Amino acid sequence: MSILLNQRLLAFDTSTGQLSAALASDGRVWRREGPGGAQASGTLIPMLEALLAEAGLRFAALDAVVFGRGPGSFTGLRTACAAAQGIAYGARSAARPHGLPVLPVDTLAAVAEQARTDSGATQVVATLDARMDEVYVQALRWEDGDDAGGGWRPEAGPALLQRPEDIRVPAGWTLGGNARAVYGERLAPGAPSVAVLPDAAALLRLAPALIAAGGLVEAAQALPLYVRDKVAKTTDERAAERAAGVPRS
Repeated sequence: MSILLNQRLLAFDTSTGQLSAALASDGRVWRREGPGGAQASGTLIPMLEALLAEAGLRFAALDAVVFGRGPGSFTGLRTACAAAQGIAYGARSAARPHGLPVLPVDTLAAVAEQARTDSGATQVVATLDARMDEVYVQALRWEDGDDAGGGWRPEAGPALLQRPEDIRVPAGWTLGGNARAVYGERLAPGAPSVAVLPDAAALLRLAPALIAAGGLVEAAQALPLYVRDKVAKTTDERAAERAAGVPRS
């Protein structure tokens, strides 16, 4: 995590019912948590300001803004993207005409990272409750890296939406996330599991390798990863799709 030793990174995630924020500066990490969901839009910026004040920093002193881009709560993802863009653009100067760079991080990778931290798992089927009787899911494998640290690599493609009963956890893999708490034994009964959320500190741990790989973008590219293609699609609509055999993205 050498990049964290000489870069000031502010990270936050609002993709779930928990608001999480963390600040890395001079080899130290400060953390804050609070209620997410609809409350996040009103509490995120004050929480970030409190973190910076604790560290004796201002937004303009940051090197980059790190945020969970999704999948997750639609309202939460919009909040995160708006905050990342606002902070980045607010730090524009003659030296930084485009403002601060931003680092979008997949929330399911952050789930896998938190599962690794809590349990040592290096093969994780990462999940987040998507409501409407569906789950965001992605199988991820940890790969060790160089001095910038390792990272999580998708085992079988991008994040998907699946019914709890359709999720499979192969032998030797761990189920991570919050979906088991919601759906119980409907979801991969008997599979080892660890209950975690995409914590902002996990975003910071993933940041060095992502930055080294060129993941920083301009503020205008602080965009959400929704996965679900229709925000207002109802449970009945999705049930009809399943009955008709319509594949899910």
